[in-house]
Amino acid sequence: MNRPLFSILIAQYNNGQYFADCYHSIIAQTYPNWEVIIVDDCSTDDSVEQMKKLIGVDARFKLYQNDKNEGCGFTKRRLAELATGEICGFLDPDDVITEDAVSRMIENHIQNPEISIVYSDCIFCDDKLSKIHVIKSKPVNSNDPFFINYYAEIFAWTTFKKKFYDKTSGINAALKRAVDQDLVLRLYEVGEVIHLPETLYHYRQHEGGISTMSNRGKAKYWHWMVIMDAAKRRGVNYEQYFAEHVFQSQREKDLEKEISGYNRSFIFKVMRKLKFF
Repeated sequence: MNRPLFSILIAQYNNGQYFADCYHSIIAQTYPNWEVIIVDDCSTDDSVEQMKKLIGVDARFKLYQNDKNEGCGFTKRRLAELATGEICGFLDPDDVITEDAVSRMIENHIQNPEISIVYSDCIFCDDKLSKIHVIKSKPVNSNDPFFINYYAEIFAWTTFKKKFYDKTSGINAALKRAVDQDLVLRLYEVGEVIHLPETLYHYRQHEGGISTMSNRGKAKYWHWMVIMDAAKRRGVNYEQYFAEHVFQSQREKDLEKEISGYNRSFIFKVMRKLKFF
């Protein structure tokens, strides 16, 4: 049986308090052939010590540290370069994966050799990993120069073949946010993608997370930087595309809301006049 090595890539900064859940979800994997590469971006707490205590002498785990705090883009680029597996997937140190997550991804990558990305659905959780709601990713068409993952159609868990990553220029090391978006768009440009409609990833939300409300303004800025970079690579005019599709669609939605509100108000008045209540 073909059992390619799967590289689980973890960019870590001050998340040691959550790593135990992540660690236990990894060692519970039903698929046996995997490695874990962790790069710590100069944490200011005892995260590294907590991780070392859990990992022990398990040679499947490799822990590195940046010489100085570099940011998410640099750290994830370094992780991708350190990966030795044929198939890779980024896992945040405060999140967890289901016990069949790696095996299901391996199966789909083997069955679809032309695919660069296989991605699943995920569960949004609170800081105790209690379920909040399920996020259903959406199937997308391959080879569309105007695809920019604007609505997060491709979300967690996103896995990819290393040989396709090597066809790109790699993750932008200067990025502080939107690194996963950058990775998705680059991989989309060099191969086809497939959606696996299974919930394999548990995404933890907590105060220190990038997705919290206090960080969303910064995240939007970096997302637009990534989109504009993709436009340059693809040689397409996104300004025209957004004017004709995204912004127009939003205007139509706003108009529908206004009409809907008016209709409700009118019906309400008529019903009052007819003494329905």
